[in-house]
Amino acid sequence: MNNKGLHIILLGAPGAGKGTQAELLHSKFAIPHISTGDILRDAIKNRMPLGLKAKSFLDQGRLVPDDIIIEVVKNRLSMDDCKSGFILDGFPRTIFQAEAIDREFNDFPLKVIMIDVDEAELTKRLSGRRVCKKCGTNYHVIFSPPTNQDICDKCGGELYQRDDDTEDTIRARLQVFKNQTAPLIDYYRNGNNLFSISGKDPVQTIFENIIKIVDQ
Repeated sequence: MNNKGLHIILLGAPGAGKGTQAELLHSKFAIPHISTGDILRDAIKNRMPLGLKAKSFLDQGRLVPDDIIIEVVKNRLSMDDCKSGFILDGFPRTIFQAEAIDREFNDFPLKVIMIDVDEAELTKRLSGRRVCKKCGTNYHVIFSPPTNQDICDKCGGELYQRDDDTEDTIRARLQVFKNQTAPLIDYYRNGNNLFSISGKDPVQTIFENIIKIVDQ
């Protein structure tokens, strides 16, 4: 695997804005935005051996084991478009996964950026999300509402709230994130490559702060 280039890991709770910032970084640096969920779905869709293994766990409602996740990610990072670097979103989630990535990139330190947002703000962001049943477009009742309530601007489809965007579910998701990520934050802090920034600033300000870290 090529160890030269710009390697960025974005950490943050659901709703922290990792995906938005990853897409901005992708546009600026022309390096791929890699989401664990996306590459798992692709591996399953294309009936790759590792994808089929992952599917067998998902079909049983079980978590995909670390070793399968790691191999799927490593396969993706070995592709030609990652030669100049990558942006990882949603990976790693455990110390074991982090150690596996460190072994692959031990000649070039990763930039690990934690986008920090408090729980009250995250709950407001996630509980306000609405999704179109027809085309999948996302809206937010506060930050990006549709022109007509509960109707998609793009296709006229009905908007709905996902089951995992209710307040009780959000609180449970955030607690799982805290439990999983606290050791990971300590791991990267001890490695002196963790950078923490506020995720409550405007999107452009957050992006500029990330660029400052990348340019260090």
